[in-house]
Amino acid sequence: MNNRPLLLAVDCNQRNLGLLSQFLSREGYQTCTVSTLEQFNQVLDQSDEIALALVDISGFDRRIWACCERLREAKTPFLVLSPRQSAAIRQESLAHGASSILVKPLVVRELLGLIRSLLGDQE
Repeated sequence: MNNRPLLLAVDCNQRNLGLLSQFLSREGYQTCTVSTLEQFNQVLDQSDEIALALVDISGFDRRIWACCERLREAKTPFLVLSPRQSAAIRQESLAHGASSILVKPLVVRELLGLIRSLLGDQE
């Protein structure tokens, strides 16, 4: 049985999704990747094992926030990855339950620190 935390990576850009998944795997995490809102909802319907979600909001419409609300309701911590620094995006992200917001390009050390902090004793 695999006891590594399962991280959900959400990004509509397949290349970025692949890179993020490879990086997280090298760091010892299991990953589940989705690139559409439909896939995001399916994973939320089928899995209660998600320890943390990384949600890149780039390219998604406002329906992404309904998925974020589902994460909040399930008490699943999540990070929003944003294409730019914006008070509006920060406010919207936090209002929908984000634990934190990271602006791209990602700083690896900061990303790993947040993941470890949010997973706490689950690792």
